[in-house]
Amino acid sequence: MRKVVVCEWMALDGVVQAPGAPDEDTTGGFEHGGWHVLYFDDLSRNWVVENLTGAGGYLLGRRTYESFASYWPKASEEEQVLAQPLNTLPKYVASRTLDRVEWNNSTLLQGDVASEIRKLKDRPGRELQVHGSGGLAQTLIGNDLVDEYRLWSFPVVLGRGKRLFGSGTGPAATFRLVDSRTTSTGVAIHTYARAGDVQHGSVEATEWREKFQHKSGA
Repeated sequence: MRKVVVCEWMALDGVVQAPGAPDEDTTGGFEHGGWHVLYFDDLSRNWVVENLTGAGGYLLGRRTYESFASYWPKASEEEQVLAQPLNTLPKYVASRTLDRVEWNNSTLLQGDVASEIRKLKDRPGRELQVHGSGGLAQTLIGNDLVDEYRLWSFPVVLGRGKRLFGSGTGPAATFRLVDSRTTSTGVAIHTYARAGDVQHGSVEATEWREKFQHKSGA
């Protein structure tokens, strides 16, 4: 079974809208498009290459698909390290408005998206990555289809915009940290793998006090 991995660039307040360009997504009057650009360094670029080339395919929403399809087939020679996997690997597109997809090796998901992605997960192969595609990511989270998150946490607060996680986004779950890196510009890149259900408990104030006294030698 293949993993579904959600890869997102995210502000400290959880906003994932339009990180790449001012006109990427102005829905809701969003005015901060392109907010991630100044934070990229060599570690960031190397991680992006490592991530993209490790995929077996990509799951994309309509807006992200159209943005990628208009740019990457015409990428420069210097960008081929990124363009090659994006142009050649399978791309599965979730859209309520598109009736065809023409970018090389692209397939339009028909019918119930969650059911179609479950079928894709059951096939052998490398992981399926979600990039951008906030609406699709919400669908995957809500249907408990995400196996791993690769989240870039940028040192910026945007105040408004589309968020990856919100009230009622999906079922409660726990994740374990499997990789963590910090760039020279203060971006924290965390990879979380699915661990299980949320465990509940309580800690009495007296227990905390006893542990503190024991550690301090009081």
